[in-house]
Amino acid sequence: MHIPESLQDLADSEAVQFLKRPKTIARIFAGVFSLVVFSSLLTDGHQNNTESSRLHCVLNSNSTACGFAVGAGLLAFLTCLAFLALDTHESRIGSSRFKTAVQLLDFILAVLWTGIWFVGFCFLANQWQHSPPEGLLLGSSSAKAAITFTFFSVLVWAFQAYLALRDLRNDAPVPYKRSLDEGGVALTTLSPPSAASPVNTPPAGPNSLNYASSALSPYLATPKAPRLAMMPDN
Repeated sequence: MHIPESLQDLADSEAVQFLKRPKTIARIFAGVFSLVVFSSLLTDGHQNNTESSRLHCVLNSNSTACGFAVGAGLLAFLTCLAFLALDTHESRIGSSRFKTAVQLLDFILAVLWTGIWFVGFCFLANQWQHSPPEGLLLGSSSAKAAITFTFFSVLVWAFQAYLALRDLRNDAPVPYKRSLDEGGVALTTLSPPSAASPVNTPPAGPNSLNYASSALSPYLATPKAPRLAMMPDN
């Protein structure tokens, strides 16, 4: 294990550079916000009133609202951990197809989670608005924290979608683009000249060589000796 000798070496280390990336910072914030959302309602999201010992959700006694916040927060937290693990091995990925597939999956999930958190924010805020404040013995602060960090999750996941889209645009859309370009150049070079294109012909002269004559066989190019004809006697 390499121990940095100075603060400059520590700042230039691979781990610090990884933590300074905007994508890494966005994933860390998204994971923390998701952790706050599901832990708040998981611990103090249910209460009972004085008349009954049955637990009710603090969000308008709607168990669906608490279950949605806990489930979505837990899944989003695991998603952030999974992509953080993939980001640590991003430089070691040799296959361009696999890297493009991971970036495309990152963009799709970021857009999906942006929509989920936006719908969740509207749903939780609506349920909290219809909750009777006098019936809450505890859990009001947890409900407010869950709603607040649900709204922050919308912003941070939208930012992650933007970063994933930027990475997709920066990379080549076709893995074999270089091979295709080289093949096109080769075909263009070997294609026959058209009738409209000028053809460079060698200048005519006594010392010039004709390509057509040089391509003939040596038997046709060599002049033949004259034949001797027998003349009849008069």
